[in-house]
Amino acid sequence: MNAANHSVRIGLLCVALGLAACSEKPVDPRVAKFAQLPDWSGIWVSAEPIGKIGISGYPVVMDDPFNQWKVLGVNAPFNESGKAALEQFLVLAAKAGQTEKSSSGWSFPQMMEAPTPLQFTITPEETVIVNFYRDVRHIYTDGRDHPAEQDRWPTPWGDSVGHWEGDTLVIDTLAVERPTTGLELPLLSEQARYVERLRKTAPDRIESEVTVTDPATLAEPWIFKLAYSRAPAMDRMFHNLFDNDRDVVSGDTLTIAPPKAASP
Repeated sequence: MNAANHSVRIGLLCVALGLAACSEKPVDPRVAKFAQLPDWSGIWVSAEPIGKIGISGYPVVMDDPFNQWKVLGVNAPFNESGKAALEQFLVLAAKAGQTEKSSSGWSFPQMMEAPTPLQFTITPEETVIVNFYRDVRHIYTDGRDHPAEQDRWPTPWGDSVGHWEGDTLVIDTLAVERPTTGLELPLLSEQARYVERLRKTAPDRIESEVTVTDPATLAEPWIFKLAYSRAPAMDRMFHNLFDNDRDVVSGDTLTIAPPKAASP
């Protein structure tokens, strides 16, 4: 083989190797991170204290006295200040007969137990929880901490950061403005801190353990458990704007009314 042919072959080999290298697309490092995350896709509804989920995405039975709502704190270990607030709350609750939060959403923490659908969107950097009334929680899982105290202010959903412990999402939330009770009277203070541990325990069930500390109203940490069931009849999140609400009560069940006839 002469030198010219040898040089040509070497050149062709280099071109082939170069083309092969170019054809291999770089792998996004986030792909591996996504693969490690659990699948919480679908629409979910609080499984406690409600029962079977109907076509509307709501529970079939809506019988839900105040003392069954865990996030209301009726059975929380209140100190004297908290007990006084609880007594006022029970008086107002008896007069109101129903929640007054329907027009502005549920806020945190009640949105996590309310009989309104929830959806979880999970990425390596954050998990977003959104509900039927457009309440939105951003849980940052990229390693950041809460803002410094002088840089934070209370909001209805608080400031949440989290991390994954295997398949368990651990969420730390603080700076919740007037923690919701379904009425305008908050039972917890804005000093309250909430730690949630959420884990998918079955294909159609997510369970959560919540620990609340609040030096202003609680004598000791308050721990309770929640659970969520998948709503099999819902394949997308519908946001209630009230003027487009087709949920109707039929006996003890919420169902979906037929669409209104178009105006002539």
